[in-house]
Amino acid sequence: MYLGIDIGGTKTLVASLDDNGVITESNKFPTPQDYQEFLITLAQNVDNLSTKDFKAVGVGMPATSINRTEGIGLSFANLAWHNVPVQQDIENLIGCPVALENDAKLAGLSEAMLRKEVNSLLFITVSTGIGYSLIKNLEIDPNIGDGGGSLLLLEHKGKLVPWESFASGKAIVTTFGQKAHDITDPEIWKIIARNLSAGLMELIAVAEPDLIVIGGSVGVYLDKFIEPLTHNLKAIETPLFKIPPIEAAIRPDEAVVYGCYDYAKRVYGNS
Repeated sequence: MYLGIDIGGTKTLVASLDDNGVITESNKFPTPQDYQEFLITLAQNVDNLSTKDFKAVGVGMPATSINRTEGIGLSFANLAWHNVPVQQDIENLIGCPVALENDAKLAGLSEAMLRKEVNSLLFITVSTGIGYSLIKNLEIDPNIGDGGGSLLLLEHKGKLVPWESFASGKAIVTTFGQKAHDITDPEIWKIIARNLSAGLMELIAVAEPDLIVIGGSVGVYLDKFIEPLTHNLKAIETPLFKIPPIEAAIRPDEAVVYGCYDYAKRVYGNS
């Protein structure tokens, strides 16, 4: 059995998965802003799982900077954590090896594993914040994605600001007073699509992906804004700047935790 831990800016999902990557049970809890409180709450939720014996743990976290050699989250998007030894702390809690990565990178890996025929997949998750990753030949590109939408600076209303400050789920609530699942006005979805397309244009130019996959708590409503989003992107398409197909994530809400499994099995599956 494997344990997947998806640490989000607002919620954390823990799930046990069998050797075939099937979730057998899971728990979800609000992510505490205090790191020590998070560890206590995490331990309680893992203890509530019937399975106690895990081969390895995969951890996805919204870290904008990671010391991967020592397993330390240096800085985080939407969490006030700094220089926290996530790998060692969770290894102490669970009692087995831990493989950790940026959450958007693991979600991208999970979606790429479901589309093994795609050579280059750009994954975008739009939730509390915005994360993204590039998966090439089923391998995570280490050079793209750590900072996510918090570090991608774009012009918006005459100022240079982080992409997620005006296009994330948090920004949607701030701007429109509604969460994505409550929005029914097509005009609002057009604005959301316009704001998302601004960052996508930059990422397509850099990554040149064969496919774009969109997930997250906002991305799950891709059918609401796929038409204006595609229209905005196609408007700038040229023979040298091709817009790839765009698809919804197959497992939008659980892509990270499945990616935790994929990554942990890849790192420790033969140990």
